[in-house]
Amino acid sequence: MTMTKKHKALSLLGMAMRAGKLVTGDETVLKAVRQGKAKIVIVAADASDNTKKKFRDKCATYNVKLIEAFDRITIGEAIGKSERVLLGVTDAGFSKSIAQSLTEPSEVEYID
Repeated sequence: MTMTKKHKALSLLGMAMRAGKLVTGDETVLKAVRQGKAKIVIVAADASDNTKKKFRDKCATYNVKLIEAFDRITIGEAIGKSERVLLGVTDAGFSKSIAQSLTEPSEVEYID
């Protein structure tokens, strides 16, 4: 993943936060998924296995896209908060843009 792609996703998360279209924290994200409000869930790569499994299962049940990306510090900084392990994006437009910037195949990079 190129740096610019990553950066784009992070700035989109920041914008979503300012627009009030983000929920963070275990219970809040879980509730948003259950209520069908979360369009996409982002789990930090350094979240506990337990947390990852819980949300992988929940998101699968409710058909919500789950992306594992960044780490808790990067996510926190992107949204102007302290460390965050979980984010739920509740806006379809932001969700789509964030998902695209994180998942679309970029130019192939070979790093040895």
